[in-house]
Amino acid sequence: MEPIQSFAQLTAHLKKQNRRKRIAVVCANDPNTEYAIARALEEGFAEFLMIGDSSILNKYPTLRKFPKYVKTIHIDDPDEAAREAVSIVREGGADILMKGIINTDNLLHAILDKEKGLLPKGKILTHLAVMEIPTYHKLLFFSDAAVIPRPTLQQRIEMIWYSICTCRHFGIEQPRIALIHCTEKVSAKFPHSLDYVNIVELAEAGEFGNVIIDGPLDVRTSCEQASGDIKGIVSPINGQADVLIFPNIESGNAFYKSVSLFAKAEMAGLLQGPICPVVLPSRSDSGLSKYYSIAMACLQVSGDCECRKQIHPNS
Repeated sequence: MEPIQSFAQLTAHLKKQNRRKRIAVVCANDPNTEYAIARALEEGFAEFLMIGDSSILNKYPTLRKFPKYVKTIHIDDPDEAAREAVSIVREGGADILMKGIINTDNLLHAILDKEKGLLPKGKILTHLAVMEIPTYHKLLFFSDAAVIPRPTLQQRIEMIWYSICTCRHFGIEQPRIALIHCTEKVSAKFPHSLDYVNIVELAEAGEFGNVIIDGPLDVRTSCEQASGDIKGIVSPINGQADVLIFPNIESGNAFYKSVSLFAKAEMAGLLQGPICPVVLPSRSDSGLSKYYSIAMACLQVSGDCECRKQIHPNS
């Protein structure tokens, strides 16, 4: 498989598969979610179960064009709708869960329910996003900008595994993963930089398989070879990063919002860890961003378990 280097290539790849993934959407009563769903229906790679206020959902004329691939379950209460969607996924009735206009905390409460939720015991919940930046030559993944405030060493390792799995789905056989810091120097003042040393040692010992991991690096030296050359930094990343692992949620979130606002980057993102991909956009995200997140989920749902076993036999 050739690497997918743009969202246009992602859509084209899914259309060629000619298979619709089943997506349960909670409270999809907003125009941007409607746009995302309608476009995925038109492109032919998804079908939807809409769970929420059917009186609102039935007002969307674009969705009525696909009666075979759009079904609704009327539930007024958002929390009850979230629980029903999670239950449907657990019972095998959907491949993907998607958030509409419901508050994130309400949906996460259902996902994280210890008895009836979607996160297996011992798994880490995190967020992985991918962006298409006009000034970068390929898609760029990054984590975590939305869930984990201060990742521990073990959480960082899991974040890296999730990114490797996703890169494999995008056809990236040897992902280049940069561990991000404000400088390339290791210091006890910044404990995460000490974690980076341990992670690089694990990578060099073959723990992560066919992958290149280095850090600490800043964003610029991770993504621009000339900057590293000027600073005299020798790194196997070589300015060609596929993935950026941020030290904390503040830096990851600031990067995400800055690049999307000022560089006009297109964005997609998913929760990692649950038994299925979870599309968890911000309520204010554009319809296009939500559509790309659907596409990312549809790609990831294919062979996810096999991918995990192949690159991480002990999981």
